Amino acid sequence: MSGTSSPGSAPDALELAALLCSRVCHDLISPVGAIVNGLEVLDDDPKPDDREFALDLIRKSAKTASARLQFCRLAFGAAGSAGAQIDLGDAQTMAKGHFEDGKLTIAWNLPRLLLPKNRVKLLLNMLVIAQQTIPRGGVLTVDPVGEGETMSFQVTAAGMNARVPQNVVDLLASGSAGSVDAHAVQPYYTRLLAEACGLVVSLAPDGDKVIVAAR
Repeated sequence: MSGTSSPGSAPDALELAALLCSRVCHDLISPVGAIVNGLEVLDDDPKPDDREFALDLIRKSAKTASARLQFCRLAFGAAGSAGAQIDLGDAQTMAKGHFEDGKLTIAWNLPRLLLPKNRVKLLLNMLVIAQQTIPRGGVLTVDPVGEGETMSFQVTAAGMNARVPQNVVDLLASGSAGSVDAHAVQPYYTRLLAEACGLVVSLAPDGDKVIVAAR
């Protein structure tokens, strides 16, 4: 992924849009590439076993690509008009489709209600950060902080060798002047969403777990 802002400066609106597009493309390139590979196998008039393998690869990769597209549309896209609200039940569906893969599961303890879209986008981006703290998989537990339209969230990541990436902590901190590239844009964008909601996102260890909280 290419693109970066000047050292010590925040990206402007154009740079931010480009960096987020790079992030989305990075998330999609793997399953789309697998679909292409499967189609190439089918084009070679394979044996029955190879044909079934290719079709299975295409099915799984298409499902993954669709789940990632739907998640990215909600987490990074406009998701409706200004002032729109999003159903937390829809967010749960998108999150489970995107993250749950046999190694990672989500325990969703939020009520089903409509929340302002930026709060829901913030939650989904907090899940992305929490997932990165348990690279070997585990459980992400999502709990409410407060209630009603001012509800915020806490995501607890539990898994083997849970870790806290210091660069992500820095990018979440208000006033951080680190450069933002396509690798760093997601936690930076999470900070912007939190600020738009009047919240601050923290990332910290809690024993053998890691907690991402917005308060």
